Parts: sequence; C-alpha cells; structure tokens
Amino acid sequence: MPEKSTARPASAAPGPRTITVPGEGRVGVRPDLAELRVGISLTEQSVHAARTAGAVALQAILSRLRTLGIRDRDIQTSIVSMTPAYDYSDRNPPRLIGYALANSVSVTIRELDRVGDVIDGALTSGATNLDSVVFRVADPAPAQREARELAVADARARAETLAAAAGVELGSVVAISEGGAQPPSEPYAAMRTMAMSAKDASTPIEAGMNEIAVSVTVTFTIR
Repeated sequence: MPEKSTARPASAAPGPRTITVPGEGRVGVRPDLAELRVGISLTEQSVHAARTAGAVALQAILSRLRTLGIRDRDIQTSIVSMTPAYDYSDRNPPRLIGYALANSVSVTIRELDRVGDVIDGALTSGATNLDSVVFRVADPAPAQREARELAVADARARAETLAAAAGVELGSVVAISEGGAQPPSEPYAAMRTMAMSAKDASTPIEAGMNEIAVSVTVTFTIR
C-alpha cells in the first residue's frame, strides 16, 4: 500500500520589520488670560445675619471688580456654603456659636497688566479669601500644532539614530499615536500671607511663560 504524503503548511511570512519610538514637543507661550478666585468668609450668630452680612460684603467686592473693567461674563460664583460654627473648647457637647458663610467668585482677567490692581481692589473692598491665580492661553491651538510637529520630528530623529546604530535604513511611517497635549496653564500660588499684605501694598504679579507639551509614539518600517 503506497505511503500517504503529508503536506506541511508553509510557515507564515514574517511581518514587516519596524522601529517604534516616542517623541516629545514643547512650546513656550506667553499667557494672555488670568483667572483668580476671591471671596469672603464670615461667622454670624444667625443664618439671616450671615446671609445679610455676606451679601453686603460680596456686593462691595463685585462693584469694585466692575469699576476695574471686569465684565459680568467674566465673573462666576464658584463657592457658596453655610455651615454651623461650634465652640469645642472644654465643652461636651460643643456649643453652637453661630453660622459660617463662605462665598467666592471666579474672575477672568483679560488684561494681564491689571491682575495686581484686581487683586488689590478685591482685598481692599473686603475680600478675605484669595485662593489662587492661574495664567493660561486663550487659544492654545497654534502652539499645540507646533508642539505636535516638534514631537514627530523628535521621534524621527530618535528612530534615525537607532537605525544608524543598528546598520539599517529607516523607512516610512506606518503608525502614529498622540499621548495627549498637556493643558497650557501654570498656577501662581497666592498664599494667605501675600493676600493680607496686599491690603497695604501693591501686589506684584509676574505671568511668566507657560509650556505646552505634546507626546507621540511613531512606528517606522525598516527597509
């Protein structure tokens, strides 16, 4: 009886040889907007008294902001809270001494040379809280586009170095993915000590530079 021949399947063709590398692009941009949060904190013996005192205090702050050129669209309530206030000193149970009100607004400043004036104006008109100042870019798209171009160029330079070291020739791009663009904001910490001293002196503010960073991963073929 003749032997049966067994055909062996051909081995799968090897996939394309590739080099995969990361790339990063960074672009410095000068911010053109500032955002800060100011407000009041107070304690009164009753809810009504706290509400009334808080309304008067915050209205004075808002009026001052408007005289400094801040538009209504650039003022937004960010915190409103009313909580009981207790005296815990040597008392069991603690004694209710009143009600604490906190009310803050977020303010967008579109003229950076007025940031110091806005801070001083808010504090001298009765603000007791100044949480933070953040500088950002109104339209980050052009800088993000430049950062992406730099990231891809960085990836190609890395791949070319690796290919040269390995004695091979770099081919075309077969895959590319973006890791994400970092938000172009750099906070300026406004500590309470600075806020309190600003009542008696002009507050110096430096916007500095923000940095937009984009990371990519690029895969090249090896010829």
